[in-house]
Amino acid sequence: MRPKILYPLFAPLTSLSGIGPRIAPLLARAAGGEAVVDLLWHLPVGCIDRSARVMVANALDGMIATLTLQVLRHEPAPSRGRAPYRVHCADDSGEITLVFFHAREDYLRAQLPEGSTRLVSGKIERFRDLPQISHPDYIAHLDKAGEIPAFEPVYGLTGGLTQKTIGKAVGKALDLLPELPEWNDPLLVKREGWPLWGDALRQLHQPSAANGADPKHPARRRIAFDELLAAQLALSVVRAKARARPGIALAGKDGDGAEARLRNTLPFALTGAQERAIAEIHADMAEPTRMLRLLQGDVGSGKTAVALLAMARAVDSGAQAAFMAPTDLLARQHFATIGPMAATAGLKAVLLTGRDKGAERAAAVAAIADGSADIAVGTHALFQEDVDFSRLGLAVIDEQHRFGVRQRLMLSDKGHQTDLLVMTATPIPRTLMLAAYGDMDVSKLDERPPGRQPIDTRLVALSRLPEVVEAVRRAVAAGRQAYWVCPLVEEAEEVPLTSVEERGLALASVLGTDAVGVIHGRMKGPERDAAMQDFLDRKTSVLVATTVIEVGVDVPNASIIIIEHAERFGLAQLHQLRGRVGRGSEASTCLLLYGTLGETAQARLTTLRDTDDGFAIAEADLRLRGAGELLGTRQSGMPEFRIADLAQHADLLEIARVDARRILDADPELNAPRGQALRTLLYLFARDAVVATLRSG
Repeated sequence: MRPKILYPLFAPLTSLSGIGPRIAPLLARAAGGEAVVDLLWHLPVGCIDRSARVMVANALDGMIATLTLQVLRHEPAPSRGRAPYRVHCADDSGEITLVFFHAREDYLRAQLPEGSTRLVSGKIERFRDLPQISHPDYIAHLDKAGEIPAFEPVYGLTGGLTQKTIGKAVGKALDLLPELPEWNDPLLVKREGWPLWGDALRQLHQPSAANGADPKHPARRRIAFDELLAAQLALSVVRAKARARPGIALAGKDGDGAEARLRNTLPFALTGAQERAIAEIHADMAEPTRMLRLLQGDVGSGKTAVALLAMARAVDSGAQAAFMAPTDLLARQHFATIGPMAATAGLKAVLLTGRDKGAERAAAVAAIADGSADIAVGTHALFQEDVDFSRLGLAVIDEQHRFGVRQRLMLSDKGHQTDLLVMTATPIPRTLMLAAYGDMDVSKLDERPPGRQPIDTRLVALSRLPEVVEAVRRAVAAGRQAYWVCPLVEEAEEVPLTSVEERGLALASVLGTDAVGVIHGRMKGPERDAAMQDFLDRKTSVLVATTVIEVGVDVPNASIIIIEHAERFGLAQLHQLRGRVGRGSEASTCLLLYGTLGETAQARLTTLRDTDDGFAIAEADLRLRGAGELLGTRQSGMPEFRIADLAQHADLLEIARVDARRILDADPELNAPRGQALRTLLYLFARDAVVATLRSG
């Protein structure tokens, strides 16, 4: 149902003249997609300023310049040795040499005939105090000066692709740009000084100034806003449609239900933040519309207790509840916590993960279907087709950023009117919150439960590794347990870092084979669970791991975590890892072992040492790394923007959010003229499903 005017942009790259089956896959890999529009979204990462037209005498070392040169003579490379081929040239101010390695003489003589005058562009270098250009970027006839761009875009490449190849392909793609109706508010466009959509893309790919790749360039901000507006519109449409569908009022029981019984058996007092979150969730659940709420809380802030009380309220209201975790291991840990607590309140909980098979699985599926299971805990296995809930009223999703929006909606669709509560222990900056969860209300747990002690965090150079190993040996002898985190699973020749397996063997030689366990993502589920269980049961004292433990099992006796090559981890991820300790009554320590520290890595590690406020850490991480890296593969449920950089364009996200709400309030079906133009925008940024939602209701 895509508009015909967009067909050329969504045609395969091979539809561009000169792009055959050999080049197309390379372009697709670089651009992140196989359609012409993907190439247009692949914006330059830099810009080479070739506007300087200088004389040889004024050409400074390291400068990129374009010179008008007379070719004096060729000096072919000797048949033996490694000397390059040289072409001696000059202008009225002095001589310069063009240097070529592994060059073909016939080709160079045709390009640079002796006695001719040519335009030559490249980087000026000094060799024995004489100017030279090694392998000029451009050599052109005087009447072909236009072939040398004054400002040349620089693209991200992949193996086998050159700047010239991608530049030519982008030029062909720009020729296909259609004239599209303006979808943005004219007052906003005027205030920001933005060009039209097509003109903006042309300015970015064919810059007329050295700041062509600057995120603050008006053309870049225009396209970034278009992308953010499409995303916010999509979230707002999903939200509006979800809220338009009738929900069920889950009001619970006053004083004598499972929720009250659960409260009475909790072994701890709830924090003020937990009570606030519970009140907000209960208010949403009591409404006859569907709840869409995010519960955001730092590691150990008590999200599970809040979720359990919400699930008990759903059961008190005659409904079932589901609790979904991202991994089998985590689902089983949650079940180990939730099952007994639910039982004390007279509730039946069942477990269902991808590893459950045969009679065990059949029994869980049957209990979910006939309603005898009040709470189902599991992984994505909960939303497989053969799992039917009797009356699902509340779906809780843990570690939301590890699930996509589609998975989240699939689970909530198991009950046609299901309330949805999603939780994350990854503190998310407000900017990312709007980008990823613009369709949700947010509750925040920003208090530490009583009794939790701060974690003593220290920076230690890797050169002091023997001291650290000795300190761990002493701690283990005293009955303490430690995590040791490494960035690699196996030793890799190209990356000189210690692997999990190598570190495990080294520690075992000091502490004894039985004292050290190893865990990483390549291990099979049961093998990984067994290693984790041994650590939990204190059969092993040190668990050497990758970041697979970032979200995971609660081991109260573990009071030390050593993170090797901490400079290679993101700040929010380091904070998550640190949260593995400090869960018991004993004072805990986090040692950040670092190799070579750059400025950004130093700032990251210092921030972590100086604060344990997850929300402050998340904001710092966004500033230091930018959203692109923050929203990398580890947080796959987060939106990945092609154009917008949330660290640079946070103000545009706020404008887009307000604009999207205003648009849908005035024209919920996007049928007005601007609404029709916005439908084109949604298609342009591959939000086809949202347009289908508008049509289907």
